[in-house]
Amino acid sequence: MVKVLLADKLDKSGIKIFNDRGIETVSMIGLSPDDLAIEIKGYDGLLIRSGAQVTAKVLEAADKLKVVCRGGVGVDNIDLEAAKKAGVVVMNTPLANILSTAEHTLLLILAICRNLGYGHKGTLEGKWPKSACMGIEATGKTLGVVGCGKIGSIVARRAKALGMNVVVYDPFLSEEKAKEMGAEIMLYDELLANSDIITLHTPLLPETKGMINKQAIAKMKKGVRIVNCARGALIVDEDLAEGLRSGHVAGAAIDVYAEEPAKEHVLFGFDNVICTPHIAASTYEAQENVSLQAAEQMCDMLLLDKISNQVA
Repeated sequence: MVKVLLADKLDKSGIKIFNDRGIETVSMIGLSPDDLAIEIKGYDGLLIRSGAQVTAKVLEAADKLKVVCRGGVGVDNIDLEAAKKAGVVVMNTPLANILSTAEHTLLLILAICRNLGYGHKGTLEGKWPKSACMGIEATGKTLGVVGCGKIGSIVARRAKALGMNVVVYDPFLSEEKAKEMGAEIMLYDELLANSDIITLHTPLLPETKGMINKQAIAKMKKGVRIVNCARGALIVDEDLAEGLRSGHVAGAAIDVYAEEPAKEHVLFGFDNVICTPHIAASTYEAQENVSLQAAEQMCDMLLLDKISNQVA
């Protein structure tokens, strides 16, 4: 029987698809890379989310593995070069959670405009911090979208509906697409200089790692606000913390961290920072969509040799 190892949690709807199509699933959540390298033997497929790490050691140890599917978009927890070398197909589910992530991004944009985090905390503490929560309206402000793919483009369109001016930086975005969503294409440094709020929607690549650093922050408007629901390592956290301390950065909202779970972090404790525990895609709808899409793709690959959404 074809076997798939579920190394991260999968909604029951996806497990049912595997079972209905005659594929055995075994759930082992929370394995370290070393333990995963031991357990991977005998499996035809491996399904992960953001928790499991598929290292070169794991891929070298696999004796039957044909496919690794990342339920979600980012694949930086998979050694893609090692997968190619091992002849293992890597796929993701790029459409399953984009709406949830875009909605969470917009929520955080509005929340940091209105100092919602501090207002909530202060009210619960009995401080009634009304005057300290003076905020800004999103309407009329310029939103800089860094990376305008599936999620970034939804954020851009919905920000326009809120009455925001939208500028985008994306080397792969055409003028026609930008015009369609009512956005203006800018170079990266131009976007930094012109945006009141900056939101990140780019993959983690060597050229994007640490792209929000002290040099980039120095080019931003005083009073800028920064949102990150993409990948934690896009930001140099200490540089952002210094920008917040100096007042150059008026606020930030962070859903992703370079190391997770983040039980301690340099950005924790700021009154003008909202931190959420990587929940942008945590909706019932997104979890079911990810589960269904991942299961269908893996079944098609393992039973019919049909490949969808291959990234390596």
